[in-house]
Amino acid sequence: MRLTHLGGPTVLVEVDGWRILTDPTFDPPGRRYAFGWGTSSRKTAGPALAADEVGPVDVVLLSHDHHADNLDDAGRTALASAGVVVTTAAGARRLGNGALGLRAGEETVLSEPGKSSLTVRATPCRHGPPLSRPIVGPVVGFALRLGDQRRTALWMTGDTVLHGPLRRTADELDVDVALVHLGLVRFPITGPLRYSMDGKDAVELIAALEPRVAAPVHYEGWSHFSEPPAHLREAIAAAPPAVRERVVWLEPGAAREV
Repeated sequence: MRLTHLGGPTVLVEVDGWRILTDPTFDPPGRRYAFGWGTSSRKTAGPALAADEVGPVDVVLLSHDHHADNLDDAGRTALASAGVVVTTAAGARRLGNGALGLRAGEETVLSEPGKSSLTVRATPCRHGPPLSRPIVGPVVGFALRLGDQRRTALWMTGDTVLHGPLRRTADELDVDVALVHLGLVRFPITGPLRYSMDGKDAVELIAALEPRVAAPVHYEGWSHFSEPPAHLREAIAAAPPAVRERVVWLEPGAAREV
């Protein structure tokens, strides 16, 4: 598997002939985006590659369409040239154009000539504190299997806090490569409330999951991330070897074989 981190949550995944793009974000830095209910965030870093430099994309895995740090304007434009877009059920209704919508636990099977089939299963996310879903909206992660393999080739956690359904998913899945969304999202208007995982959560999740490789993503490039990247790296460095040795740090724009 080859991973190219483009910035934020956006990763180009190349595996078994499939070219898969996660949460497309290609806008330049500097703009502030409203997320609703008085929350907002400024994009502080641009993509390592522009959308037209990425090349053809077979599948877009879109954890949610309603927050610009997961789908910004240029990313939305790029959807038109992608093969299949898989997202939440609500997001598919909003996007139209053949987008496939999944709720947590549902799956779809994608096929293309000359490639192994790709089974995409939506996994649970809670993008905030308990009872926050009516405010933050639905979000899913994605677990991918190739052909008739039972092992999960890739798990993209999506934007989520560490909660019971996520822990149970980690216990259930046998994962090759995990993309772990972090950053400890917080907003001034909601004080200490957390909307995504931090380094401590990552250590706990990776310890339970035991993937071959875990790649932290979506922890930089936006002002609503409250955990500095240096703190995240310190948390991983201080983790037991069984966790620390699984972690791969992706350099933006550089393809990494894992």
